[in-house]
This record gives sequence, structure tokens and C-alpha cells, in this order.
Amino acid sequence: MKYAEYITQIEIDSLWSGTKHIRWTLDRKVNVLSGVNGVGKSTIINKVVKGLSQGGEFPSHMLKGVKLSVTPEDAKWIRYDIIRSFDRPLINSDVIAKMDISLATELDWQLFQLQRKYLDYQVNIGNRIISVLQSGDPDSAVQAQQIAAPKAMFQDLVDGFFADTGKKIVRTENEIRFAQIGEVLQPYQLSSGEKQMLVILLTVLVEDQQPYVLFMDEPEVSLHIEWQQRLIDTVMKLNPNVQIILTTHSPAVIMNGWMDRVTEVSDIEVK
Repeated sequence: MKYAEYITQIEIDSLWSGTKHIRWTLDRKVNVLSGVNGVGKSTIINKVVKGLSQGGEFPSHMLKGVKLSVTPEDAKWIRYDIIRSFDRPLINSDVIAKMDISLATELDWQLFQLQRKYLDYQVNIGNRIISVLQSGDPDSAVQAQQIAAPKAMFQDLVDGFFADTGKKIVRTENEIRFAQIGEVLQPYQLSSGEKQMLVILLTVLVEDQQPYVLFMDEPEVSLHIEWQQRLIDTVMKLNPNVQIILTTHSPAVIMNGWMDRVTEVSDIEVK
């Protein structure tokens, strides 16, 4: 399967019942969609994501009226993730209760799923490290360190964000756990803002630095203003090959040099 490196343009024929046609030319790295409530920011993101069914296949599975242009042009699949920020109570809590885990909100459920992906990611990089070390290549030790570097970077970033509360990732365990003043905490015991940042960083990490598209719909809602300012830079540091497409109401998200990547919905409407 030939995967796209990034999306170059999004076109939507009718955003609101036959009105408001959209044509948005995208930057390779960072794209921020802004506008007042109700103007269609989340609707644009949702239409694209909803159309990327079957694991990211397009154009045959795209919704009618939604068109994506990508690089390379003949790619038929897109790796992507979607981050939403609303920490609502779980609807199917009875199902979760049968699994013998303490999950109360949608962020908890996302973290539970990401824990599984994190385990798979560690197995994958572990196998790659073993293969490199057994290759006999004189640079095998350096190559092994390079393979392990993103995971170590992720752990350092999380520790840095959580430093004010004294939480640190327990690096001797395969699943995410936190040490705090002699206690070991599950991710589900974190604050909403901490859960949100952990979800974002885990989502980026497990893509294993492959080119992919990260959609984020108002990811800043639960985040401290300093974390909002660091959000885009942190995501790009963890995966330099990511393309970010996000909606936001917060000026803090773009304060670290991203103001020129902001697009108003009114600027991409086609008359």
C-alpha cells in the first residue's frame, strides 16, 4: 500500500447544506484553523476524518463532496490520528466495568487503548534493536541507540511537563505508570490536563516517526497556558515527519512562532 506523506489540499463542496464551499491549501508541517464558534472549524476536520475510513484509504471511501490532494499524488492511503479534547463521561461504562479496569471518561478509554499500542511499539523497537545488534555492523550500538531515542525522548518530555507535581514515568515497567512521593499512579489518576497531554504524546510516539497526519480539534481545552505554547513544538520534536492540522480558540497555541500558519475559515471559502 502506498501511503501519502502529507495532505496538500482539502476541498469540501458543501460544508453546510449546499453552501460554503471550502478549498484549503495546506503547509507541509503546521496548519491552524481559526474562527468564531459555529463557523465550521470542527465540521471541516470531522468531514475529512469521517471520510478516511478503512484505515485511511481514499478517494474511494471519502464522503461525497470531500476531496483530498496528497503527496505523492498516486498514494491511496493516509496514516492519521485524531485528537479531541472533551473529557466526557464514558457512555458504555457497563462494558468497561466488565473489563476490571477503572475507567470513567473518554480520555481514560483513549489512554487504555494507547497503553496497548505502547506495548506493541516497545516490542517492535525491541525487535529492531536486537536485529541491529546481531547484524555484526560496526555501528550497531549507535544504530540501536537511535532506535531507542524517541522512546527516551517521550519519557523525558512527559517528566518535564509533569515536573511541577513531582510525577515521573516509572521506566522499569512496560506500561505507563507514574511515581509520585513514594506512590505509583495509573494514568487514569492524572488530572484532565495531564491525561490530555499524555494522550497527545503517546499518540505521536506510537506512530514511530513515520510520515502521517495528526488532526487535533481544540486540543488546548484542558491544558495549562504554558503547555499550550509548547504543544506544536513538542509534537514536531517527537515526530519531525508529522503534518499537524488543528483547530483552536487559544492565541497561546500559536505564540511560539506559528502565527503565519493560521488560516481563518473565511479565507478558504470559495464563492
